Amino acid sequence: MEILYRILCLIGGYAFGLFQTAYIIGKIHHIDIRQYIIGKIHHIDIRQYGSGNSGATNALRVLGKKAGIMVYFGDCLKCVIACLITRLIFRQLVPDMTLLLVIYTGLGVVLGHVFPFYMGFKGGKGISAISGAVISLLDLRIIIPCLIVFILVVAISRYVSLGSIVLMLQMWIMYSIFVIINPMHSIYHLGQQYVAESIIVLGCLAGLAIYKHKTNIVRLIHGQENKLGQKKQEAATEENR
Repeated sequence: MEILYRILCLIGGYAFGLFQTAYIIGKIHHIDIRQYIIGKIHHIDIRQYGSGNSGATNALRVLGKKAGIMVYFGDCLKCVIACLITRLIFRQLVPDMTLLLVIYTGLGVVLGHVFPFYMGFKGGKGISAISGAVISLLDLRIIIPCLIVFILVVAISRYVSLGSIVLMLQMWIMYSIFVIINPMHSIYHLGQQYVAESIIVLGCLAGLAIYKHKTNIVRLIHGQENKLGQKKQEAATEENR
């Protein structure tokens, strides 16, 4: 049954990851559901502009601050909601395994966000969704430091991609340390037999997001990465999320 639980959480998470805010608007107005609500408001398909990604940073660059913020919270919330549902379903059924299943759900959401089948498997880079997974860990010892470091890195460097990469590494390292030291902490209540697996799965989640930033990493190395606040360009090089 435990294997089935893992599979169900991955599939359920993937389904949430596929959900785009444009879905509702598309049903109401009979438009292409692959267009996001923010893009539709501006009468564009966001994937045809800027970096071609459907994430918050590209929306910020192409459509402005309000659009970027709305897209971020939409992508973040779908992961939070999916992980919350997992907690509610499994916390009584398999309490020692619930956190692991939450992480599997988060991985599923990110996979759905990054590789949506109905969009030709071309989605965002998953950072907004992963930030929802970080929140879903419910550990302020991780959430607050990650948020502070992300803001500082972006504020100082003006590279959102760099801040995102640092966020992924920091989240994974901090979780690994805390869960190894005390897996039965009231926040985690994770069975010892699931500790290593949870670290590996969360590492896969973080690794996927970093891998999606491979072109950003190359540009960072060569000093060619776009900085936050640069003039919006339709032909902008691939940006974050």
